[in-house]
Amino acid sequence: MLFAAATAESARALLEIGLVLFVTGTLAKLAGRFRLSPIPLYLLAGLFIGEGSPVPLAASEEFIAVGSTIGVVLLLFFLGLEYAPDELAENLRTSAPAGALDLVNAVPGVAAALVLGWSPTAALVMGGVTYISSSGVIAKTLSDLGRLGNRETPTILSLLVMEDLVMALYLPVLAGVLAGGTAGSVAVGVAVALTMVALVVLASARFGERLSALVFSRNDEAVLLTILGVTLLIAGLAERVGVSAGVGAFLVGIALSGPAQQRAETLVAPLRDLFAAAFFIFFTFQIDPASLPAAVPVALALAVAVAAGKLATGWWAARRQGIGLAGRLRAGLTMTPAGEFSIVIAGLAVAAGVEDRLGATVATYVLILAIVGPVAARAADPLARWLRLGSRPGDPRR
Repeated sequence: MLFAAATAESARALLEIGLVLFVTGTLAKLAGRFRLSPIPLYLLAGLFIGEGSPVPLAASEEFIAVGSTIGVVLLLFFLGLEYAPDELAENLRTSAPAGALDLVNAVPGVAAALVLGWSPTAALVMGGVTYISSSGVIAKTLSDLGRLGNRETPTILSLLVMEDLVMALYLPVLAGVLAGGTAGSVAVGVAVALTMVALVVLASARFGERLSALVFSRNDEAVLLTILGVTLLIAGLAERVGVSAGVGAFLVGIALSGPAQQRAETLVAPLRDLFAAAFFIFFTFQIDPASLPAAVPVALALAVAVAAGKLATGWWAARRQGIGLAGRLRAGLTMTPAGEFSIVIAGLAVAAGVEDRLGATVATYVLILAIVGPVAARAADPLARWLRLGSRPGDPRR
């Protein structure tokens, strides 16, 4: 009897997981056809199968939850792969002024939380949500629009690097606050994060080739298992010492270089896409769709304020590099999408039970900007042509 029940439960779990994967793949294909990010569709899928939905999943919920955690780790690991220690140092030097201006985009989130009467912790969460742009959506947008070689693209990437570095400090603070830690324990968490970042950057700069050689092999299976094992181990250790698991994974990505880095990008990418989809689905899986309509006014106001702030940040950063009107518009509008990292931050808060309305508000906000952002980036060149036609001879807008 017990065996039969276990078999039935296993069969149901397989059916549910298979259905989720099939639907997710279909959504990714649909998004690709329209050259959009699949993140909004994943979020909608989570609403359809989660709490209060017409098609709730039960047997596979635990699997999706575990996959969601792995998805966060792999997203941040891949982010670390994009940057070498010397690039980090150079970006800190050249992008510091623009990065400082970018911090203003945390203000709408903080202000909204305080106006709504939410707690200071919720205000801290919302500041991070509105500050960070979506590296994943932006990278896909640049690739889809053929702008990777554009003059403004290094400026965009520099801003993203600065945001990621701020996140390396912000996440330990947030984790400490959500855990109910004292000011001293939060300070210790930040100190540990700074120490870890410094050690990894130093070790990568001086011993990067040797470190990468430890995980490199001509056997794809060995490379895949070793890299995944090291990433999850460091992420778990980081979590144990009070630093975000994502920060630990980010540092592992920075530490890899050369052939090991290239193989990691090739071999781990499919797993990243799989578990990242699980993460996005699980986030809205926990949100009652009935709570979304009430969140639309606040989310829409946040989206407008942040889009304006990101446009100003990208415009000013590109202007400092001597880039023309069209490039400034492309830089500013490309920076507007929100996505995975806003969801990561909100997911931590939702799990900690910070504010009942926070999850729905952030999900709606991300849906708006993840859809509007890439569309706005595509409209940058037509908008620039319109502005030039409307300007007078000698007008600096030309």
